[in-house]
Amino acid sequence: MRWFFGFVYHYPLLMAFLWMAGSIVYRLRRVSRLWRGAPPPLPDPSPGVSVLIPCHNEEKCVRETIEQAVALDYPNYEVIAIDDGSTDSTPSILDELARRHSGLRIVTMSRNSGKAAALTMGALVARHEIIVCHDADAYLGKDAIRWFVWHFANFPRVGAVTGNPRIRNRTTLLGKIQVGEYSTIIGMIKRTQRLAGKVFTVSGVAVAFRKRALLDVGFWRRDTVTEDIDITWRLQMRFWDVRYEERALCWILTPETMRGLWKQRVRWARGGAEAVIRYGRSLFDYKQRRFWPVYIEYALSLLWAFSFALTAVLALINMIHPLPGDLGLAAVIPPGWGGTFLACVCMMQAALALLFDGTFEKGLFKYLFWFIWYPFIYWILSSAATIRGLPEAIAGLLRRRTAVWESPDRGLR
Repeated sequence: MRWFFGFVYHYPLLMAFLWMAGSIVYRLRRVSRLWRGAPPPLPDPSPGVSVLIPCHNEEKCVRETIEQAVALDYPNYEVIAIDDGSTDSTPSILDELARRHSGLRIVTMSRNSGKAAALTMGALVARHEIIVCHDADAYLGKDAIRWFVWHFANFPRVGAVTGNPRIRNRTTLLGKIQVGEYSTIIGMIKRTQRLAGKVFTVSGVAVAFRKRALLDVGFWRRDTVTEDIDITWRLQMRFWDVRYEERALCWILTPETMRGLWKQRVRWARGGAEAVIRYGRSLFDYKQRRFWPVYIEYALSLLWAFSFALTAVLALINMIHPLPGDLGLAAVIPPGWGGTFLACVCMMQAALALLFDGTFEKGLFKYLFWFIWYPFIYWILSSAATIRGLPEAIAGLLRRRTAVWESPDRGLR
């Protein structure tokens, strides 16, 4: 059993070093040679951009979001708000905003058909080739479109560019911890995966697409709970390039209750499992070899989630009734130098991530203290969500039902 417990301990340690190394190389190779500070110059004439904002019962936040969207720093774009069967005052708010802003168009769907259907409808009526999508509770950075457009204008095989989500609600411990998570885990993973040539998923809250690429894969599927993961895999399997642009910022709301965070992470885990199960067979094709590192990392993380849960159960049983031999585990994380070293690596990873993201957002290091709680909460949550999400993914693929909207926990503001 020693090798088993060793895997539970050494896997997150190895991945922490891998993500740190990947992030450093990414910064040296891909960012240092581009512009620092000011956004990149635009081609003349600037390509048109359509900004899609799907909405369902968003009366509390849609007004602020639209006001932000129509004031972005880009010379040639339109905003399309898609009302997907809202039953609150969202339609009347959108109508009022459309009368005030000539660059805003409204698409109304008679019933709740899900985010994937809303995005597809918006893309079909969009006037421009570059399509930027963000949620109805998110604010794009003022020059985010410029950073997106730079990739499409200079590289014709780019099918999608994912942005850099930043947390704007930080009123609870969970909110502060997620500030670190989005930098330390999500941002570092995307940088490292981008170096390997494939990314596991775009951030659905802030992403840009080439319309021709969306047409090539048939737009978004309506029978998946995470349309962003699914569209990422299908684009890359059709050999479209998917990129990460850390300077395309998007300010988002995240759950600040354990119930809301749990629902979000189970949905993420289920969506990832759905994509792997649905498209896993195709990855054995040698032409898809650049996808293999992403697939292997997912398989190892899945194995680790179940291993971590089993280790935690054994440690709990051992506290109540001592187990024989190697099964007598005192703790999930070994005490003494082993646990101390792992904690130091986690803090080093957090400090490096905040150093990188400090380029875009000042004052991040004040959240370093809250990262003490981060590994413990993240590991438990990830393991439990993966165990719950996998059977839900299998059941969902068998049912093949349309995924409709559910109002998320957007935290306290």
